[in-house]
Amino acid sequence: MSGGNRHSKSRQSSPRELAMDVLTQVEQEGAYSNLLLNSAIQKSRLEKNDAGLATELVYGTISRLNTLDYYLDKSVNKGIGKLQPWVRALLRLSLYQIVYLDRIPDHAVVSEAVNLAKRRGHQGISGMVNGVLRNMLRQKDSLVIQGDMPAAARISLLHSHPEWLVERWISQYGVETAEAICAANNEPPAVSIRVNTTMISREHMLIELNDNGLDAQPSPLSPYGIVVKGAGNMALTDWYRDGMISIQDESSMLVAEAVAPKPGMKVLDCCAAPGGKTTHMAELMNDDGHIVANDIHAHKGKLITDQALRLGLNSVQVVTGDAMQLGLQYEPASFDRILLDAPCSGLGVIRRKPDLKWGKTPQDIKEIAALQLQLLESVSRLLRPGGILIYSTCTIEPQENEGVVTAFLDSHSDYGIAEDGLGTLGRLAERSLVRAGGIQILPQHYHSDGFYIARLRKHNP
Repeated sequence: MSGGNRHSKSRQSSPRELAMDVLTQVEQEGAYSNLLLNSAIQKSRLEKNDAGLATELVYGTISRLNTLDYYLDKSVNKGIGKLQPWVRALLRLSLYQIVYLDRIPDHAVVSEAVNLAKRRGHQGISGMVNGVLRNMLRQKDSLVIQGDMPAAARISLLHSHPEWLVERWISQYGVETAEAICAANNEPPAVSIRVNTTMISREHMLIELNDNGLDAQPSPLSPYGIVVKGAGNMALTDWYRDGMISIQDESSMLVAEAVAPKPGMKVLDCCAAPGGKTTHMAELMNDDGHIVANDIHAHKGKLITDQALRLGLNSVQVVTGDAMQLGLQYEPASFDRILLDAPCSGLGVIRRKPDLKWGKTPQDIKEIAALQLQLLESVSRLLRPGGILIYSTCTIEPQENEGVVTAFLDSHSDYGIAEDGLGTLGRLAERSLVRAGGIQILPQHYHSDGFYIARLRKHNP
């Protein structure tokens, strides 16, 4: 058994030890950091503040991974890649605290790291950890990224993104915008909630939140959204339990608005889990109509059912299956509105899922764009003439966004961009980008998730 696993089950982990264990598992098993971290915190007996520190250390270390390794490689004999995974994780999270966190004294960081190394390893390892971190402290003022590097290399190290991805964004958006994207991806995501307008107006919800001592402001992006600061987990509140609010990113709230479903309509949500956009559409329809919410996984379908029940919505019917096969279940031209919130690379939500940027490849983007086009072609047959089909993704990758929409329209003469273009989302055109008739929101535009939304209309014969 490696030293990284040898510790007492009865002893309570410190936040740094918990973070080290999660980071080690993420690297060794390719597991999702959010799932591992949530599970580890639930099993631990950490106080709220300590759980917050563990969360900061895990996400922060993953976010800044290649910058930390760039600095550490200069101080670790034979390079950081030769170390045991748990030692590598310990050095990374310790240096993250030294470079990026002001509230923890440097000597406390080093002392805790050395103690952890002693408990998990042997004297040689703790001595090495002590030596490396003290060396980093001595040269702390010189831990900077030089400005004379080529643009992609400088941005990659300064803002911790894979260089191939930075190069790609520079070619697509230019140097300045590419750097702004990377900087925004390292910002902590805001907590935003969507008001269930079948129960309460946004104005009354704002009053209620602020009357209860919360700092709540209307979303500048969505007329249904509220940004709440310093509130903790809103899913633990009575407002959430009673169905008055949902937790959803502001950009994501725009999708149902773009669908613009009316009461009495028949709507298809092709890839619906976990149900945020589905239930938002039901709310906009005042729960009057029929929404078919499909997902390929049964356990994810249950998430949609649970959300609808919590929100008191009866118009949602959950079905399970491959979206490519929906044409076998439903007659052509049988829906008034279709939402294809397509599976994508997720490169617009790096703020929330920092692991994403390290795991993707150019080939992944190419393959998923091909799948997106196949899905769009397949489900488009189910829309009635005159109906609206929304194509949306949570990525900023043009190949998956305007590339897919353009390829689809080029080969489907019965479809075009909706006559009213972006519809009510036209209000965002000045600050965002308009691509192939759709809106591309980048993370820095509104400090929200990166999203692409296009509104397509099927022509009347």
